[in-house]
Amino acid sequence: MKALRRIQTTSSSSNPSSPLSSPPSSSSSSWIHLRSALFVVASSSPSSCSSSDRARLKSPWSRKKRKKPLRPQQWKRFFSPDGRLRNGGVDLLKKVRSRGIEPSIRLEVWPFLLGVYGFNSSKEERVTIRTRRRKEYERLRRQCKRLQKHNTGTLRVNRVSETMQDEYDWPQVQDSDSSCSDEVVSARESLSSDEDIITEDIGYMSEVSCTVERNGSSSRRITNATISTLNSESSDSDSSDESEVVQVFQSSGTPDVNNTYPASSTIARTEEDFVTWQRIIRLDAVRANSEWTPYSPSQAVISEDRACRAAEAVGLKDYNHLEPYKIFQAARLVAVLEAYALYDSDIGYCQGMSDLLSPILSVIPDDHEAFWCFVGFMKKARHNFRLDEVGIRRQLNIVSKIIKSKDSQLYRHLEKLQAEDCFFVYRMVVVMFRRELTLDQTFCLWEVMWADQAAIRAGMGKSAWSRIRQRAPPTDDLVLYAIAASVLQRRKLIIEKYNSMDEILRECHSMTGQLDVWKLLDDAHDLVVTLHTKIEHSFS
Repeated sequence: MKALRRIQTTSSSSNPSSPLSSPPSSSSSSWIHLRSALFVVASSSPSSCSSSDRARLKSPWSRKKRKKPLRPQQWKRFFSPDGRLRNGGVDLLKKVRSRGIEPSIRLEVWPFLLGVYGFNSSKEERVTIRTRRRKEYERLRRQCKRLQKHNTGTLRVNRVSETMQDEYDWPQVQDSDSSCSDEVVSARESLSSDEDIITEDIGYMSEVSCTVERNGSSSRRITNATISTLNSESSDSDSSDESEVVQVFQSSGTPDVNNTYPASSTIARTEEDFVTWQRIIRLDAVRANSEWTPYSPSQAVISEDRACRAAEAVGLKDYNHLEPYKIFQAARLVAVLEAYALYDSDIGYCQGMSDLLSPILSVIPDDHEAFWCFVGFMKKARHNFRLDEVGIRRQLNIVSKIIKSKDSQLYRHLEKLQAEDCFFVYRMVVVMFRRELTLDQTFCLWEVMWADQAAIRAGMGKSAWSRIRQRAPPTDDLVLYAIAASVLQRRKLIIEKYNSMDEILRECHSMTGQLDVWKLLDDAHDLVVTLHTKIEHSFS
């Protein structure tokens, strides 16, 4: 099945011989295949600010003028008597972009940054939105449970029927773009757990990592017959909810956080897809780290009884080796990620998505609110997990273009090493620096990134005048400028000491815990000011 091609079974961080940890220095076919899909970047010399107005722009994160983060008192003053943000949220976004947010009010501010609530919404309207979306999340969770119950009950029958494929004349169709594309597998391996993985826990993944896709008649789609079975297992009072299951995979597509469901599905999904997602989600959930505990003390002191109840509610097993707070966090990850897999079945679930959700769960205690914040986050980030890798390749091209435009000497060295495609920052792009930054640093970077994206949604910074006035042009790709900045900060080391791409890759992985997030934002902003217009035009 095509969706399963993105599954990997080994930990690249713990296994130095994994494909991504040691990418071939020679031009193997897999790397050539990836590079052929990248845009050809025209050579140019390092750019500088040619405009006097642009030269006067200063970083909103300048250390000399850095102020304290947005505080509760300031946050309250942003609202009018009817609960609307003053000035359409412009003042809020400027504060967040230059200062960040004090931890105590992140729970309140993040839904605005992520588009869950509009900047012009009143308090009463937000209560209505919150109630409606809680119900929609609960409906998704009911659908997850019914699919899980149905698939558990029919799993043995399905395995028997798979051995009788010839009887039903189900032709096997090979993926058109190769079985288990080497570059996809090796890249995705960098997102696997950095900890040692027990072989038994991932044994099933070796069976599906190179699965072929059947045609429409062979796929076990959710049909009316399936719904009939589901209905026979439940009471009549739940029949209206169960009937929605048939639409789960048909109603998904590019999600819009302002609507209840995505518009329409572009990829046909089957129950087997959901079963596979469930398995991977559970493996990733129980392997999640506990870095979040200092930021969410109430979740860290959860009782064993409550943790076990939460695990049972989502069908989580094999968690006896975990402490209660880890069990509870794993159960929350499972609940929200499963719901998202149904909400946006074009994407479903891929390893790396749990990295993006964990920080949100550590701040937002209610699953339904965390879910909709995650939907808002994924509206941009979902392109990192597309099967065709188009979103990732575009972003790697942007990073490559930034480096080439800023530092031609470094770029020529990368060309010499056949690393000009910047594939060594793949992990940074996919999980947005989550593996390279501490959780607190991640909060800072993501909040500024979200504020930039929210400013663009609100129409801020469209004219040259407004950009000069704001002294920082907002961009959808701030994280890519930060990634390029992190590479440029190590230019001397890369040029003088590194003679292969695997050495650069190890250097990028060694950045973990070594980065100054505010210096990174300063440097990223300098790149935005200098190159934003050029980069934007080259990809328009």
